[in-house]
Amino acid sequence: MKQEELTKWIEQYGESVLTYILLIVRDYQQAEDLTQETFIKAFKHQHQFEQKSSVKTWLFSIAHNVTKDYFRKKHPLQHFFGLTMEEKDYKPMPEQIAAMNFQTEQLYRTIQQLKPTYRHVIILRKLKEFSTAETALILNWSESKVKMTLTRALVQLKNELIKGGFTSEIYR
Repeated sequence: MKQEELTKWIEQYGESVLTYILLIVRDYQQAEDLTQETFIKAFKHQHQFEQKSSVKTWLFSIAHNVTKDYFRKKHPLQHFFGLTMEEKDYKPMPEQIAAMNFQTEQLYRTIQQLKPTYRHVIILRKLKEFSTAETALILNWSESKVKMTLTRALVQLKNELIKGGFTSEIYR
């Protein structure tokens, strides 16, 4: 792989990968570091890219694994019990708050409260608009698990929104 190709990937997918990681780790500086690590791994392991998926799907798969590794190393016991991605309250940056309308902000905050598997599948399928097959590749799940988890996640999301007094239908 040439340096130019990596630069092209960063230009095309860098912002999208960063926002995905930010939705997971909820720390902008850490998200930037993990995004950089994602692209370094892509560069080092580009020979393993078999083109069974798009470059974007492959990069998100790397980002997912980099993020999982970060939490596993940071809190091994919490990771074992499935508590890893809950340790930090989500606090959007001022410029993000200004850009969000109330409904979007409420949805975003509610997604952050879901368990990690639900959060991942909603972010990938609904916010990042990956197909079921692409999401299965990124998460290393079967397509049926993606569909089942998404269905349950959306029910949980809707219930949490209703509990929070939110009545508008956002995702159907």
